[in-house]
Amino acid sequence: MSEERRLITGPTFEEMLHPHLIDPAIRKQAHEARTTDPLASINLFNISWREYDGQIQYIVLPPALTGVQTPIAVLTSIHFPTGSHKVGATYSVLLEKELFGDVDPWKHTLIWPSTGNYGIGGAYVAGRMGCKSVVILPEEMSQERFDLIESYGGQVVKTPGCESNVKEIYDEVKRIMATDPNMRNLNQFEVMGNYRFHYYVTGNTIIDLARELHEQGIGSGKVSAYVSAMGSGGTIAAADRLKQEWYDHKIVGLEPIQCPTLALNGYGGHDIQGIGDKHATWIHNVRNMDAIMCIDDIESKLGLQIFADEGGKEALVKDFGMDPDVVEHYAEVLGISSICNIYGAIKTVKHYSYGPDDLVVTIATDGLDRYGSVMDNMRRDYGVVDRAEGVTRVRSLFHGLRTDWIFDGTPDMRERWHNLKYYTWVEQQGKTIEELNGQKDPAWWESEQALVQEIDRRLLAYRAKQQTE
Repeated sequence: MSEERRLITGPTFEEMLHPHLIDPAIRKQAHEARTTDPLASINLFNISWREYDGQIQYIVLPPALTGVQTPIAVLTSIHFPTGSHKVGATYSVLLEKELFGDVDPWKHTLIWPSTGNYGIGGAYVAGRMGCKSVVILPEEMSQERFDLIESYGGQVVKTPGCESNVKEIYDEVKRIMATDPNMRNLNQFEVMGNYRFHYYVTGNTIIDLARELHEQGIGSGKVSAYVSAMGSGGTIAAADRLKQEWYDHKIVGLEPIQCPTLALNGYGGHDIQGIGDKHATWIHNVRNMDAIMCIDDIESKLGLQIFADEGGKEALVKDFGMDPDVVEHYAEVLGISSICNIYGAIKTVKHYSYGPDDLVVTIATDGLDRYGSVMDNMRRDYGVVDRAEGVTRVRSLFHGLRTDWIFDGTPDMRERWHNLKYYTWVEQQGKTIEELNGQKDPAWWESEQALVQEIDRRLLAYRAKQQTE
């Protein structure tokens, strides 16, 4: 790392969790830059689940939509820079790589293996922190993803296939790395900064949210279950923090029916963009999961189309009694994987027989703006949603969700999930058996969690040094 030049940095983990701790002048400048200069580096200080007023950004789904009485809270992330919380993971990954001297922004080019939002976040963060980026993602991802990456200054490399073709991404990374010793691979499926962002920032935000909702008369102040589809395995890391807070908390992972890797050692293509990457990721604490559930990719897109088409929104208002402004907000903050997560949350309520005093939490990774081209294809293939079709889809897709494709996390099942890591990480990616076996010990994960404080300490020390120069 160059000592002559200053790194461009942003918030600590603690400041991302509680942004009121950021210097008020910096926070005000960052808030104003969101609209006046969204590509300015100061926007790194807008990485948080909370808005400028300190409010956590979330929605609580009404029973009229879910068909269940248990409240389901969904953290929304379109207010993040880039419109997805993945920017928090990429910032955390790059920050600690720089603080530990693994990345020199004046020397190295960064590779971001991705199926979309991580690559978008990587291109954004790297550009704001003075680094060059190459983003590798499958050619069948939505056009909006490619456009955003290039708008943030990242170079796009397309690989064959769809969301689940991660092996092809790894092969391209290996090829590029061999051409230049100054390439650095920030592999979201492996780097623990991704895990740490969600463990600490997302997890503790959800704990705060449970308390806020209880004060509003929603839930009992605890989260009964956290539901998240797995892509990199980062977002589901929030639940490791929740299970430390509540010993009986349930962690539920989701996969596409079309690619049930952990569920059935399965494989295949699908179109729930951002999840189901056909392997058990290194950063996913699979031995802590209580269940895997599988969701259909077409049903997820059919569900999102309800919010994308005027007839679907009309049905939600006139036939299910939802507030028009609420429906319009949902149409902005939900994407395909968001609908998948909501389906999983409803299935979780039914599977565990939760009641009105329980609370289930899940995540909206991005919004509808990522999927205009996908919705156009849905209209071509399935027609435009009118009011009658909207009613049918709500009743069948949301209210009619079945408790099939559920695999409980028995000791044997958890051992199988862990063993799946061998084939990617030991055979292909150079990990050792000793490293893989180390993940069986909860202390391995606790040591990674504890690095949050060390990284914050290093960043604060770097700030202090800057002020004295």
